[in-house]
Amino acid sequence: MATLKEFEEALREHGMNMALALLERLRERDRATRTVKPARRLTGQKMTPELARAILDLHATTGMTQQEIAFKVGVNQGRVNEVIKRGKWLTDDPTAPEAVARDKAVARMRGEPKPKKPAAARPASARAKERKAAPPKARNQGQLALGDL
Repeated sequence: MATLKEFEEALREHGMNMALALLERLRERDRATRTVKPARRLTGQKMTPELARAILDLHATTGMTQQEIAFKVGVNQGRVNEVIKRGKWLTDDPTAPEAVARDKAVARMRGEPKPKKPAAARPASARAKERKAAPPKARNQGQLALGDL
């Protein structure tokens, strides 16, 4: 299979100027109608409870596919699936797993340091004593006998 560039070179070699002119007119028509759209990821909307309810409404009242709903509301199809199948983003609960994950991602994007985990209620010396006092774990080591071979 030849590429368009190879096809054009072959037309030039054979002196087919009319075909080259036609090819150029088709290119001009394509350039005139072509639009450059930004990627959906850059223009996608932030998931909110209102947007999640709109997705559920579209899913229930229309015969649209998840992909069609995603294009209509400006999110990706995976988010639509999570709303429909698992009910994500239907509340404004800041402790919901998806809200926590979103906040962590936003913090990473801003370059903020990771929040430190709270220290355990027991002092470190007590935890160290417990580790020393614990009996060693039994290891499951198998041995082969001569009869096993």
